[in-house]
Amino acid sequence: MNVFDRNINFDALFKFSQISHSTRQHLKNVYSSLSMCMFVAAAGAYVHVVTRLLQGGFLSLLGSLALMACLALTPHSPQSEKKRLAMLAGFAFFTGVGLGPLIDFAIVVNPSIIVSAFLGTSIIFLCFTLSALYAQRRSYLFLGGILTSSLSVLLLVSMFNLFFGSLVLFKAHVYLGLAIMCGFVLFDTQLIIEKAENNDKDYIWHCVELFLDFVTIFKKLMIILSMNERDKKKEKK
Repeated sequence: MNVFDRNINFDALFKFSQISHSTRQHLKNVYSSLSMCMFVAAAGAYVHVVTRLLQGGFLSLLGSLALMACLALTPHSPQSEKKRLAMLAGFAFFTGVGLGPLIDFAIVVNPSIIVSAFLGTSIIFLCFTLSALYAQRRSYLFLGGILTSSLSVLLLVSMFNLFFGSLVLFKAHVYLGLAIMCGFVLFDTQLIIEKAENNDKDYIWHCVELFLDFVTIFKKLMIILSMNERDKKKEKK
């Protein structure tokens, strides 16, 4: 029997029977908004790197935090949807601008790092998202407490390392941070599903949660790839 003659049922492959129809529609809105955020963030990074009209730093961080706070404080309703989408776009733009300094550093080391980091982030995000969607409902929600505690430990380690400047601790912080953010993709995806099943259809705020996960993984990968590239160049010398 020729295995290549078998027909693949793609409808069955992407059928999530444990998720209701209304929640699937909600997830479509979430990931559509997430795609929009990616393009707007890329535009923000472009403005910093190419045009230099805006510089990533404290002001871009302040802008993104202010818009995220406005999103959180503005109730979700049909009347406020356009306004909140504009806030979301602004938040994504300033987040992209904030990535500028790190992208500048990656360009100096090796410009291909940016593409590799984005592709790697996309693959990681897709794999962990599908894992959360196919898994039994609520099966990863137990990770919430573990991940939050782990983030607290990482924060303490980073503060501790400010005084000692240990490269080993810095690398450990980056790698562990990457693993924790992968866990957050699992947790946040299933949490969004549970919220939607309980009639919380605020897809804009849910998009913010996943967008932050994606951006953080992207930053961690860029740092890791840049460090590895610099180590290779030092070895060659």
